Amino acid sequence: MWSFFKKKELELPDFWWDYNANFNQKLPTDVKDNTFVVFDTETTGFNLTKDRMLCIGALKLKDNNIVVKDSLELYLKQEHYDKQSAEIHGILKKTKYNCISELDALKLFLKYIGNHVLVGHHVMFDVRMMNAALKRNGLPKLKNKTLDTESLYSRTVLISSVVEKKERYSLDDLAKKFSISRKDRHTALGDAYITAIALLRVIEKLKPNKLKDLLR
Repeated sequence: MWSFFKKKELELPDFWWDYNANFNQKLPTDVKDNTFVVFDTETTGFNLTKDRMLCIGALKLKDNNIVVKDSLELYLKQEHYDKQSAEIHGILKKTKYNCISELDALKLFLKYIGNHVLVGHHVMFDVRMMNAALKRNGLPKLKNKTLDTESLYSRTVLISSVVEKKERYSLDDLAKKFSISRKDRHTALGDAYITAIALLRVIEKLKPNKLKDLLR
């Protein structure tokens, strides 16, 4: 039995083991010493089995600065197409973008994120879409820790005696609250950029020194 699992484990591709090796190193204790990868996916819908990622947008946040030059934007070849979702994200069936295969996109994404904390608005939807794609390609799930800007923003409302807490906060709510331009809203990289600015504003309010204070 052990030899079977060992053999199966060894069949994973090199790029997965390169990604996995990043987790031999612990994340820095202090928030300021960490790199955060803020990402977003545009998809054909919300069904983890049927729907697919059309675009992945990501950028890095280091020492309270958005590293715009180190951004990632990937367009995926479309196996499934939904006209209704296209009206939102604007990615058409015959797109002008250079599209790559889902597997190639996963390779590039894993190399980009390393062991850094992944940040998103409603981040677990994007993580689950990514994990579904990994599973389709015979790969294990993402190993990164995650932060959700909606949950973090909710914590800033709790410490405020002025703002009434809502059950849910959209990315538009945060953009409006922090006066962030929504010019590129509903593009993967555009939404990642809005989320990154929102994260910076939230961190300013929460004033966490230790990463564990953000991750709790």
